[in-house]
Amino acid sequence: MNKVQGKTSCYVLAALMCWVTTAAFADQDFAPQQNADSQALMEELVEQGLPQAWLEETLQQANYTQSVLDAMEGAAERRLKWHEYRAIFLTQQRIDEGVAFIDAHADALARAESTYGVPAEVITAIIGVETYYGRHKGEHRVLDSLATLAFHHPARGAFFRGELAAFLRIAYEQQVDPTEQRGSYAGAMGYPQFIPTSYQAYAVDFDDDGRRDLWENPVDAIGSVANYFAEHNWQPEGNIYHQASGPDVMPAELLQELSFNQTSPPAVSVAQLATHGLEPDEPLDDSLRVVPLALEFADGETRYRFGEYNFYVITRYNHSHLYAMAVAELAEAIAERHDKLHEDGA
Repeated sequence: MNKVQGKTSCYVLAALMCWVTTAAFADQDFAPQQNADSQALMEELVEQGLPQAWLEETLQQANYTQSVLDAMEGAAERRLKWHEYRAIFLTQQRIDEGVAFIDAHADALARAESTYGVPAEVITAIIGVETYYGRHKGEHRVLDSLATLAFHHPARGAFFRGELAAFLRIAYEQQVDPTEQRGSYAGAMGYPQFIPTSYQAYAVDFDDDGRRDLWENPVDAIGSVANYFAEHNWQPEGNIYHQASGPDVMPAELLQELSFNQTSPPAVSVAQLATHGLEPDEPLDDSLRVVPLALEFADGETRYRFGEYNFYVITRYNHSHLYAMAVAELAEAIAERHDKLHEDGA
């Protein structure tokens, strides 16, 4: 290759690299004028009544955030064993602060329990697991998280596109600055960490001030969590789970056959489980359908529990049996501690 050909090849290579780099940055620019997907979303929302100028200004301030995509791959529910997951949430401090939350919001919690049938300690445990009672609501800008996931998530882009659209509607309708709202890497917001479509569907104005505010208003959050569970058919006075006993080692094929640790409605009867050596620690109707659970503890043992329908309802909030069990145990611990302190103080 002569010198002229060499120089020409270098120029072509440099131009190609420049084009690729420019295209990559353009793909990460969410301004509708630069991003066809963003443009299409804006046009849909304009048809629904949102002003174009506001949408353009908002979307061009969204930033691509690689850490959001990275975080989606490492959720604790997918990588921890039960005893590891439990240790995060079942701490004495979280229990004590749950008691303090119940005392601070006793009227709202009592009204929520009366209205929706969901116990105060369960509502409190949800908020305790999600945001440590409002202390940790998330550090990611919701706009950045949802724009990144909507336009760059390899498998769930369509889902997050819907969440981004819902978030923009909420921000406009409630007259909040969409660039200031912060939440989780997945775009969950406020005390209860509702994703935007859940915010639209289940948030309630529980203090009647004319605004559904889950970011700063714990009373609205309390009513909204209770409403969420009621809308998912929480059974008032129903149990969440029962302790059970079983074999030291359960064959993997049997764990699969009996649908252990699933987040689907209870489908296995107590009688069916008994034929495989699994028995509840208290008398239960043989026909009762449950979610069988096998949980790994720090001592290496596997211990069993039977989840009832309310256990399944908790998994509608987060599709993880570990999450539902952590909420259930935290609720129990908060209620027990609350009762003991108030008995001692009486």
